Amino acid sequence: MNPTRPGLQDVGYLESNDLFKGLEPSELEGVARAGRTRRLKPNAYLFRQGAPATTLYVLVAGQIKMTQITPEGHQVLLRVASPGETIGAIAVVDKALYPATAQAADECRLLAWDSDSMLALMLRFPHLALNMLRVVSAHVIEFQDRYRELATERVERRVARAMLRLANQVGRRSADGILIDVALTQQDLAEMTGTTRYTISRMLSEWEQRGLVKAGRGRVLIKQPHDLVVIAEDLPPAGSV
Repeated sequence: MNPTRPGLQDVGYLESNDLFKGLEPSELEGVARAGRTRRLKPNAYLFRQGAPATTLYVLVAGQIKMTQITPEGHQVLLRVASPGETIGAIAVVDKALYPATAQAADECRLLAWDSDSMLALMLRFPHLALNMLRVVSAHVIEFQDRYRELATERVERRVARAMLRLANQVGRRSADGILIDVALTQQDLAEMTGTTRYTISRMLSEWEQRGLVKAGRGRVLIKQPHDLVVIAEDLPPAGSV
């Protein structure tokens, strides 16, 4: 489907996005008018790693998987973007390439701005330029943290950290815990944590036996978030000296 102009109802999505915080309502309307709306079907690609970074996006609905191929040729699932997040902010950097591949996990709707349009908006609204610097810096730090985890932390700790990140990004609280209900496979978790599908399967089974989680097809219920924090932060178990 060809991109269309976003409506003024999309201003609400911009207000909740870190990139546009501090802008006046009239400024947000100008930002919305400069953009386009794009829709993606499940498994469709938004952009691929190494392609020229020409467009910045804000996700309105759906989830986007961000993956990266390492220099060793391994695919790593970096994160799952949820509604309200900025994707492809590197597009504001001259001659930049997308550092990761973005693929729709389900039906998605996004607001999009090409590089020239966003740069023009940053000149009009200096606060937007400051926010952009913060967003790009945060993304760089996030990528660095993922590589540090893969290089230095034991597998169980990496998996616990990944589960907690997903809970924060796309989790929904329920009476039984935090539900991660997104098209996420054990292979995805393996890629995200630099391990194998077999290791993920074994670890989830062990955690289920301990009552920490309940895993199903494409979904995980975190029943004991605190216990995952203990694993992720390498804290002593409750009651230990």
